[in-house]
Amino acid sequence: MEYPGNLFVVAAPSGAGKSSLVKALLELDSHVQPSVSHTTRAPRGQEKHGREYFFVSEQEFDAMVQADAFVEWANVHNHRYGTSKKAIEERMLQGADVILEIDFQGAIQIKHVFANAISIFILPPSWEELRSRLERRGEDSPEVIELRLKNAELEVAQVREFDFVIINELFDRALFDLKAIVHSQRLKFLAQRRARAETFKALNIP
Repeated sequence: MEYPGNLFVVAAPSGAGKSSLVKALLELDSHVQPSVSHTTRAPRGQEKHGREYFFVSEQEFDAMVQADAFVEWANVHNHRYGTSKKAIEERMLQGADVILEIDFQGAIQIKHVFANAISIFILPPSWEELRSRLERRGEDSPEVIELRLKNAELEVAQVREFDFVIINELFDRALFDLKAIVHSQRLKFLAQRRARAETFKALNIP
């Protein structure tokens, strides 16, 4: 099925700057809307239910899995995350471009359901810098940081499965690259035909 809006799927190892880049894009581009996932983990910092995530219990998550409510779900760092297919479809049908922060497993699953989804992987400039960012963040114990770094090795190995790759060495440059990807997708033939259907019809373009 073709939708008026685009779906952008952004994945990265923890600490690569994915959330900061997506947040900055959302502040700059009002046509891009976030997809809010469900998770069984507890809120961090200033996170609020329904804004960054829908924070649910293990039992609530199980019920949604049984009801086939997720287009994808995965276990990441001992917590489960899921994406509601209905929520994504509703926003794209309204013509919005939806951006989804997700792990690499979910990103690959999304592509099987939404064939036109644009997948983007954010890489750190080095393993040393990734460790430094995780430590500076001050949210995790040393043991959790080691787990994140171990998982990052597996995640980075999947980068070839993605349509675009951004190396987040300088934040402003990485944000420029993300904006460029979003804008270029809006100019593709099929995207323009979906978004500007009346114009194409008036010009007799099938």
